[in-house]
Amino acid sequence: MKKIIKNNLLLVFILSFILVLSVPAWGDSTNDTNNQTNTSGSNTNITGGYTATTTNNNDGQTNTTTTTNTTTSNGSNIPVNSANSPSYSSMSQDVCSMGVSGSLSTLGFGASVGKHIRDLNCERIKLSKVLYDYGMKVAAVSILCQDERVFEAMQMAGTPCPFEGKIGKEALAQWNKYDIERPDYETYITKLESRSQIDKELEEIARQEEAKRLAEEKARKEAELETLKAQEELDNIIIETDLETKEQRIINIHN
Repeated sequence: MKKIIKNNLLLVFILSFILVLSVPAWGDSTNDTNNQTNTSGSNTNITGGYTATTTNNNDGQTNTTTTTNTTTSNGSNIPVNSANSPSYSSMSQDVCSMGVSGSLSTLGFGASVGKHIRDLNCERIKLSKVLYDYGMKVAAVSILCQDERVFEAMQMAGTPCPFEGKIGKEALAQWNKYDIERPDYETYITKLESRSQIDKELEEIARQEEAKRLAEEKARKEAELETLKAQEELDNIIIETDLETKEQRIINIHN
């Protein structure tokens, strides 16, 4: 991917360099002076700066008319020929590449360039199909797993990508151990940081809820103790009252 970006930047730089070096064409017209003399006739005016003199002789009378006309045109644009970009094709439907071309034309100079760009994703799919046709199913999946989208999808499905001959749980253990080799490493790290932050927030919420529960439990136990103490005091009062009543009965019987 870096190589493709580098090549594209080089192409843009070449076109920009050609554009800077090219000088735009401007057309200027100068004043023309045309002297015309006609006797008993008409003159055809020519575009541009000129001086025209007309002399008519009718019935012995001579009339002379002088007309001066100046036309100035500055900086009129002169169009230049257009430049056509070269046609680039992949030459075959089984080639994973696409053509890119560009052109630039100025007065006296024109340039056009083009190149092919490889489609790595297309190549990966074709290689996987060939490996699968040869019966190399694990290898076919492995080459697809070089794409981070496929790798993440396999992880989400609970069928991790193969790792040096290991599949299933063994492959997952290796990917967790050497996670820097994952094709989605940057996305994976970002996801871990986000999940860690969420876990911390959930732990804090759980801690607050547990503290609240303990406080409520403590208050409930204290209320129960107060109730028991009040019940014991009431029972003692009842016992004392019964004793006094019994003593009084005994005194009354003896009397």
